[in-house]
Amino acid sequence: MKYSNIPAAQLIVQLCKQKNIQHIVISPGSRNAPLTIGFSEDPFFNTYSIVDERCAAFFAMGIAQQIGRPTAVICTSGSALLNYYPAVAEAFYSDIPLMVISADRPAYSIDIGDGQTIRQKNVFENHILYNANLKQDIRKEGTVVFGDGKLQPEIMNALSSGNLQNGIQHYNSFEVNKAINIAIGKKGPVHINVPFEEPLYQMIERPTVAINPDHLKDENFDSDNEELSAYVDIWNASERKMILVGVNPPNAIEQRLLNILGKDDSVIVFTETTSNLSHENFFPGIDKIIAPIEKDVNSEQLFAELKPDVLLTFGGMVVSKKIKAFLRKYQPNHHWHVDTKKAYDTFKCLGKHFQTTPNEFLESFLPQTKSVESEYHPHWFKVQNYRRKKHKEYLSEIPFTDFKAFDQLLTAIPDNYQLQLSNSSTIRYAQLFEINERTTVFCNRGTSGIDGSTSTAIGAATVSDEPTLLISGDLSFFYDSNALWNNYIKNTFRIIVINNSGGGIFRILPGHKNTDNFDTYFETKHNLQADHLCEMYGFEYLKAENASEVEEGLSTFFNSSDKPKLLEIFTPRQLNDEVLLKYFEFLNQK
Repeated sequence: MKYSNIPAAQLIVQLCKQKNIQHIVISPGSRNAPLTIGFSEDPFFNTYSIVDERCAAFFAMGIAQQIGRPTAVICTSGSALLNYYPAVAEAFYSDIPLMVISADRPAYSIDIGDGQTIRQKNVFENHILYNANLKQDIRKEGTVVFGDGKLQPEIMNALSSGNLQNGIQHYNSFEVNKAINIAIGKKGPVHINVPFEEPLYQMIERPTVAINPDHLKDENFDSDNEELSAYVDIWNASERKMILVGVNPPNAIEQRLLNILGKDDSVIVFTETTSNLSHENFFPGIDKIIAPIEKDVNSEQLFAELKPDVLLTFGGMVVSKKIKAFLRKYQPNHHWHVDTKKAYDTFKCLGKHFQTTPNEFLESFLPQTKSVESEYHPHWFKVQNYRRKKHKEYLSEIPFTDFKAFDQLLTAIPDNYQLQLSNSSTIRYAQLFEINERTTVFCNRGTSGIDGSTSTAIGAATVSDEPTLLISGDLSFFYDSNALWNNYIKNTFRIIVINNSGGGIFRILPGHKNTDNFDTYFETKHNLQADHLCEMYGFEYLKAENASEVEEGLSTFFNSSDKPKLLEIFTPRQLNDEVLLKYFEFLNQK
């Protein structure tokens, strides 16, 4: 086995191995050669080479999203590192353990006019859990470590390079271990920046670095175990309790705990597709409850009846803007949030943050509670059932549009699939349908950007035992089309692109539609198709332009194949928004 002869590179590789960080995504470059050599030469690691740095970072994030442990992404110096930023921000807000390891130039090369050199230290400062800025190794006598050497303290001249290197190595080992521990324990992105001096490609047969055992220690990030009796009393005295669940990983909460909540008439549990929770008495499709009330002549009275006394929230970001607007206007008396790390005051009334996992909280809390007689759940459950009936009626009446296409494709997903959704219209349409409970659902809702959805899905599919389907809008897909420049795409991977010739979401927002200005600067109307991309990247391509063609395409779409597949569904750009906006009016018809 080969090793880089640079101590810092050996140290990083060894610590990643000791901490069981197996997946390493490498953006090809020269300055990061010592790291590339170390990781790619060791069979312990699964290494991936992805040229486009933005795609590489989202690909790595998709892996980390699935395995729940840090995945490392490695790049050369310069602007390569900045291309990681969108994924770093997403990982920060979605609590995904992404490890960025960037090779840097020596300190004396910064800001003197050398090429491929920027100020890399702390570059992600506002969206990172920890910055580990490593020190440059002293690899030979006379190595310059303080600028041009002229300002080097006299005491340094009296120290041997060996003693200096031991101190540097001790510091670097401590910093790398701390960064890894934080990524593991606090579930988020960390940045390790390591300067390398040339030569970069020299290799040795045996490592020269031994890790200090003290630097392998894990850090404990304990959850709170506080007294719950006061909150139990409030809960038991309330006849209207609402639980709102945002992005939540599959199997994070035991079903027996969900069953307790589902049997309590005083509790409404609102979920979204990304909540990955299922119970027959829960309320998926939040907007099917909220939006029709907005259009009702008695909206004030109805919202007052829906207003909870206690609001309990957990999970990540919530998609529905309507539930946010409702709870900000009709604030509960008590809002409690459960999360090990943070609690956003989304509804401007947060009163308590329980710093633990939702499962641990419910396991401690629910045995102390009692079911409360109430009409809260029974009443709104009748409303939900009525809206479900109206939903089916509406689908039977409308022409082929985005709405009809989503119904067809979401119904066709086989059991035990992983579903990745892009942002914008796609994730919003998905909220209006009840997805098979044996489907796990993911979406980059941390920053809600359209960039990186395809790359994330491909990364997730790489390590998932379940086959993966990505449903994407056209702009999101074309924006991240370099994601397909990837040698690790499984034959089971499937993509469905809803091509409505532009940013269809802008047509349902306030604005002056059907003008040249709107078409160009907001909707960004286009005539692009995915067939040439599929030919270039080795995907089997299918297309559909009406309901019968969608049905025909889906009939074989999930069958096994020698290539990954893409189905492109073309929908009428100027009709989609009309059908969607009329949907909520139809739900409210008596």
